[in-house]
Amino acid sequence: MLNRFRRPNLSWRENFLRAVEFKRPEFIPCRVSISWPVWNIYRERLEGLALAHPLIFRGFKRGSIEYCSEPRILKSNRMFTDPFGCVWAFPIQGLQGQVVKHPLNDWSLLRSFQLPDPEDGLPVEGGGLIPWSRVYDGLEKAREADEPLIGGMPHGFFFQRLYYLRGFTNLMKDFIHKPVQLYELIDMLTGYNLALVKRLLAFKNLDVVSFGDDLGMQDRMPISSKTFRDFIYPSYFKIFNEVRRAGVHVHLHSDGHVVEVIDQLIESGVDILNIQDKVNDVDKIAELCKGKVCVDLDIDRQLIVPFGTPEDVRKHISYTVKTLSLKEGGLMLIAGIYPPTPLENIKALVEAMEEFMWL
Repeated sequence: MLNRFRRPNLSWRENFLRAVEFKRPEFIPCRVSISWPVWNIYRERLEGLALAHPLIFRGFKRGSIEYCSEPRILKSNRMFTDPFGCVWAFPIQGLQGQVVKHPLNDWSLLRSFQLPDPEDGLPVEGGGLIPWSRVYDGLEKAREADEPLIGGMPHGFFFQRLYYLRGFTNLMKDFIHKPVQLYELIDMLTGYNLALVKRLLAFKNLDVVSFGDDLGMQDRMPISSKTFRDFIYPSYFKIFNEVRRAGVHVHLHSDGHVVEVIDQLIESGVDILNIQDKVNDVDKIAELCKGKVCVDLDIDRQLIVPFGTPEDVRKHISYTVKTLSLKEGGLMLIAGIYPPTPLENIKALVEAMEEFMWL
């Protein structure tokens, strides 16, 4: 039976923190993040679904999404140079782009290269800088709404930023040849991220600092666990432990297959690990993570949600919760919705979350 009209006794923030800290939350925190192209296709019908499920779509208001003239996917020819000098191309409106020109594709360019000034603002992947005043205003609004106070670091903050700057092939060769410039760039980027973290922590009583860095491919990692240990782990450890020393939780998002380094991610100081379900295998995630770290599970956006039946979606949520949940906590669910997901599958996903979220 659906628990659609059940209302929690705990606030979202208190329940969220109980889930992170294994302190017996009332329910599994569940969220659905809908990409703009999907909003632009379904429009008022999707708004109605969101309004009918306020525990999943917290704070949603009708009319808050701005649509274009036609309800379809729109192509984009936008190009943008970010504050690091990386040139981005955005082929589809409302979706993230990719770096097409790398400012350090030759190591000779490192001599004149400068990272952005941390005091100028918080960088956005594929975008510009958000002034610190606006970052703090957003956190203050979250405090007023009794939401978790989550300071968001830029997605692609380290491993991805290395290949945004160098180019992917160049970076893979660097890991083999180990040029001295690679170590210099890693030190520069580590110091830059530490400065951003300290700026975030200046906002008192943060609950979480959230990081994003896609480490995996579809069925493997592009680097070995040893390479991760040698080049990425030390910086993760320094950055994450700056957060933990302040009594704040570390959230890390990483798309792709990351099974080989989950132990290192936990060891580096991650409290909340946001990884994908199918590419890492739900049973394997349970083996490596259950009871050890709060899993913020990314529900399959490649096959089941966009191409399965509503019953497939419901069964997947049911199995995931039964496999990973504990009364003590340690589980959250998030689902990103992208084209061509049918509206009935979004509805089935939301209803399944509401059915199985109660502990």
